[in-house]
Amino acid sequence: MTATTATSSGSTHEVFNQPPPLAGHDVAADAALLEAAEREGAGWAVADLHRLGRLAGGEQAQRWGDEANRYEPRLLTHDRYGHRLDEVEFHPSWHRLMDVAVAEGLAGAAWADPRPGAHVARAAGFHVWSQVEAGHACPISMTYAVVPALRQSPELAAVYEPLLTSRVYDPGLRTPGQKRGLLAGMGMTEKQGGSDVRANTTTAAPAGDGTWTLRGHKWFTSAPMCDLFLVLAQAPGGLSCFLVPRVLPDGTRNVFRIQRLKDKLGNRSNASSEPEFDGTVAWLVGAEGQGVRTIIEMVAMTRLDCVIGSASGMRAALTQAIHHARHRAAFGGPLVEKAAMRNVLADLALESEAATALAIRLAGAVDRNEPLRRLAIPVGKFWVCKRQPAVVGEALECLGGNGYVEDSGLPRLYRDAPLNSIWEGSGNVQALDVLRAMRRAPESVEAFLAEAGAAAGADRHLDAAVADLRERLADTSDPEARARRVVERMALVLQGSLLVRHAPAAVADAFCASRLGGDWGQTFGTLSPSADLAAIVERAAAPE
Repeated sequence: MTATTATSSGSTHEVFNQPPPLAGHDVAADAALLEAAEREGAGWAVADLHRLGRLAGGEQAQRWGDEANRYEPRLLTHDRYGHRLDEVEFHPSWHRLMDVAVAEGLAGAAWADPRPGAHVARAAGFHVWSQVEAGHACPISMTYAVVPALRQSPELAAVYEPLLTSRVYDPGLRTPGQKRGLLAGMGMTEKQGGSDVRANTTTAAPAGDGTWTLRGHKWFTSAPMCDLFLVLAQAPGGLSCFLVPRVLPDGTRNVFRIQRLKDKLGNRSNASSEPEFDGTVAWLVGAEGQGVRTIIEMVAMTRLDCVIGSASGMRAALTQAIHHARHRAAFGGPLVEKAAMRNVLADLALESEAATALAIRLAGAVDRNEPLRRLAIPVGKFWVCKRQPAVVGEALECLGGNGYVEDSGLPRLYRDAPLNSIWEGSGNVQALDVLRAMRRAPESVEAFLAEAGAAAGADRHLDAAVADLRERLADTSDPEARARRVVERMALVLQGSLLVRHAPAAVADAFCASRLGGDWGQTFGTLSPSADLAAIVERAAAPE
């Protein structure tokens, strides 16, 4: 009887040595991010970033992110009577995430903001808010990216740009002109072509009244509840870009038959669809036959957001790992003080800071329309997006079994991690685009090398790497076979240059010695013991 009483008292289930929930912190309290925003011209946005960061770090926003993924979007093809609906139903938490993102100017608002640094401020906010949930960032990113492409048809831009740059989230399919804000998407890829968009078979025929009629089937079109889409189709004059609204100016539904939603690895909150066009009304954007040239500016901006989004995902995972190690004891003391764990955390912190520094530098290049952007964006897209899965996987391992359960949030981060490396062209596409840029825009090569060499004489590993890179770029033999290796080196050199110029010595020295000098193993946690690991981790730790 005594034994039974002891068991029922709960003494066998005392919870201790578990970290407290990571909630109630300021996601924007990130020295690497704030310093980058300041030097790239968005110091005026720091107060807003902290306000958004406190919202992002709160329990309410974390619940929204969880619910938007737990209760996935649902396709409604027909109503009860058999009429086509072609709508997607989202959980209310999705709409709350979208509302914040649009209101904070993370969609198209930067294009209407005349302040220097507007695109940098938007990038920093995107970095902060995407740590809550990555899926809803897709329509936010496409809405941001559509504006410069649409400007190639000024008459269309005059109609739609004021609503695409609005800070009002106004969901639902209605006549665009009657809404307070619009969202945009794109339809490029088809099942037989993928990244080879010139293999598209969707056709476009002139209707004789200034509009065109599309017929075809797209393979991957995310966020089908957006108001407008840029779509590639084969016109008589060649592959062309078209604007397709979901609702026509007269209030009738355009033909946009959603055949199915994709059952994806991650990005579960975001609906990715296969739409069918059959007599779909469209307007030509840019010149006929110049579809790729027209839409490439939209592609460049979404690639920029891939870099920012991957840097954001790395930061979210790193924050979780450091928080756990600070509060979890093992082998006689806090995990964060154990040499092996400290090395891992420091290594992850280097990767995170380098990614953030590069992402915000790219946003600065966009803000100032620098030639650097043409080459550096695909370089950053290639490398940073490939590092995210490795970083998130190692961070998850820092939590052990605690990180492997859904409640931790890390499984969602892990499932989301590969997406940015695939979206808007996977690794080979990015590497080949770098080669293309070097041929067509040689001034971008000089701009890149000038940026990489701006820290000359400050670090011997960086100096040697810049010299080696110049030789690699001058070597024109087998460019395609060497492309990935060269682009990887370009990214590391550019990151090293940024850190040497702007990061504390502990961070810059360890990054250059490991990534450029070869004093590194094949896994995270293999930094030299001589590196100032404690200082690196302390800089990366979120205030608690």
